[in-house]
Amino acid sequence: MADRLKDKVAFITGGTGGIGAVAARAFAAEGASVAIGGRRQAEGERIAAEIRVAGGEARFVRIDVTREDSVEQGLAEAVAAFGRLDILYNNAGGSSARDGPVTRTPAEVFWKTIELDLFGTWLCCHFGIPHLVAAGGGSVINTASIMGAMGIPNRDAYTAAKGGVIALTRAMAVEYAADKVRVNVLVPGAVATERVLAFFAREPHLEDQRKAYLLGLSEPRDVANAAIFLASDESRRTTGQMLCVDSGILIS
Repeated sequence: MADRLKDKVAFITGGTGGIGAVAARAFAAEGASVAIGGRRQAEGERIAAEIRVAGGEARFVRIDVTREDSVEQGLAEAVAAFGRLDILYNNAGGSSARDGPVTRTPAEVFWKTIELDLFGTWLCCHFGIPHLVAAGGGSVINTASIMGAMGIPNRDAYTAAKGGVIALTRAMAVEYAADKVRVNVLVPGAVATERVLAFFAREPHLEDQRKAYLLGLSEPRDVANAAIFLASDESRRTTGQMLCVDSGILIS
């Protein structure tokens, strides 16, 4: 077990699968006590148990990032269990297959996307940052997307939400620097999860888009590694920044 996050307590939303689950295991392997936030209890309990068997500290915390009472209670539960909060990793998010151009996307799809990706991030920071301040400072890691940083057609709701996360990150970085709270945002491109690989397999016409990833599609661990850097004291002078894990697509 390494110690880049030794004695730190991390709360990871969307921690029951995909990038979040990989990050939970990676954070624990670096010495953090990890609260695995999510709605899928069976998966969350299984991941927490795996971490404990491996010698780490983890527990599942049920949380719905779109509900104020759930976020407040979930964060309070984690702090009660581990005694403090040093790292808030806002990983939860998603998009809709019904997303598209602004003129054709239903308003309900827009608001659902904003609720999950932007409001969910805001809500976790609203209740999470005071715990970081109480601990003497810490790190907030938000999650955006290349779609919030470049023009990509047919995903206007998701683009708006993730662009909002980038802007919110910069504002909070200025606001909470005096409290020794760093706020940064990960900007991943397509990540080679089962869902993404299946999507590219179904849509062969997108092969040129896939080739735009100059270093190939990222793996979930690539994003987790970037999150570890932002969570650790190695990034103690880094705030308000976009850390792109995009295999070069933003420059291609």
